[in-house]
Amino acid sequence: MHEMAMVESVLQILEEQAVEQDFKQVKTVWLEIGALSHVEPEAMKFCFDAVVCDTLADGAKLEILRTPGKAWCYNCDDFVEVSNSLDACATCGKYEMRMTGGDEMRVQKLEVE
Repeated sequence: MHEMAMVESVLQILEEQAVEQDFKQVKTVWLEIGALSHVEPEAMKFCFDAVVCDTLADGAKLEILRTPGKAWCYNCDDFVEVSNSLDACATCGKYEMRMTGGDEMRVQKLEVE
């Protein structure tokens, strides 16, 4: 389960930000996860509670913000939303597309004390 390692990386970001911005407790984490990121939001939530136990984020709430996959079609020069990298262009039906977004995962916002 690679989500455990990803949550550990999120915790590292929280700890670094706590030092830089001088806060002691994290109350809520808003995590943006792209549809093409191959990250399972429910697994992230499950792992989050286990990883942050006894840390500055113990008891924090994890809010998942899903962002759509995005691609640019070589044939019709249109930007379209996709749910996976094998989708056809919603405009012309062709498969010659370049993925342009939706594969990211990032901490978007924090509520801290």
